[in-house]
Amino acid sequence: MSVTVDKRPSGRPAAARPAKGPAKGARAGRPHAAWALPGVLFFAFFALVPMALALYLSFTEWDGLSDPKPVGLANWEKLLDDPRLTQSLWLTVLLTVCSWAFQTVVALLLGVWAAGPQRNRAVLSAVFFVPLVLSSAAIALLFYALLDPNFGVLRTGVLGSSNGAFLAIVFVGGWQFIPLHTLIYQGGARQIPAVLYQAATVDGAGRYRQFFSITLPQLRHTMTTSSVMMIAGSLTYFETVLLLTRGGPGTDTAILPYLMYEAGFESYDFGYASAIASFLVIAATGLSLLLVRLTGFGSMRSTREGM
Repeated sequence: MSVTVDKRPSGRPAAARPAKGPAKGARAGRPHAAWALPGVLFFAFFALVPMALALYLSFTEWDGLSDPKPVGLANWEKLLDDPRLTQSLWLTVLLTVCSWAFQTVVALLLGVWAAGPQRNRAVLSAVFFVPLVLSSAAIALLFYALLDPNFGVLRTGVLGSSNGAFLAIVFVGGWQFIPLHTLIYQGGARQIPAVLYQAATVDGAGRYRQFFSITLPQLRHTMTTSSVMMIAGSLTYFETVLLLTRGGPGTDTAILPYLMYEAGFESYDFGYASAIASFLVIAATGLSLLLVRLTGFGSMRSTREGM
């Protein structure tokens, strides 16, 4: 039997060995950057590359067949001098504001309601999400078949009036995308700690006071996320306008994306259409960043901090 002799002087404790930490450069709890590579490549190929190509074409003259010819800032000057730009820009802003107000109010109320534990709420939530699986073109054709003044099921004059056609676009867009934002608000509402409502009940706060004092403040980051998606979607709204009103009556619903369609696929001026597309991308990005900055969403402070 072998015996290990301790050669250290008596009375001196053994020095503690330092524990081995993580490898150099490793970060605990964070995945490697390589996991993001597929998503980055997908976004670069289907978003960044087309946007860069559209920006390049905005400085050229191109009919879609021949080679693009550089024209400098001619397309951008044409955009600023276009008499239809003011009306289209106003309609686009108005559509964005109305769509945001309509979808936010309805989606917020439905999302908070659907976050309840009752089984019937889960069943009704599944029914509410049906429009989300349909394409924008199919939904626009469906409502056109209902509202067409000559051959529609209802045969109303909604699409023949300026206000009616505009409100129809707002309603159809909301009917399609409210389920998506309802799902977002439902997930956010379910993350609110129940202890907050229990404490409010003990203090005598009613249901409405709890909604405005607890639910809304806790959903502020969720509301910012939903609003950014709504703004970006409203600024690029196109299929419903094309199939439901075709920019009419007259030009009363000719928003900027429809103006881009007319320039590219009716006048075959793809250089000018690319300038409109680039302008929309810049506007949507700027508004989204401004919204994030004003709401403080960029700080990413948790609503559950301190609990």
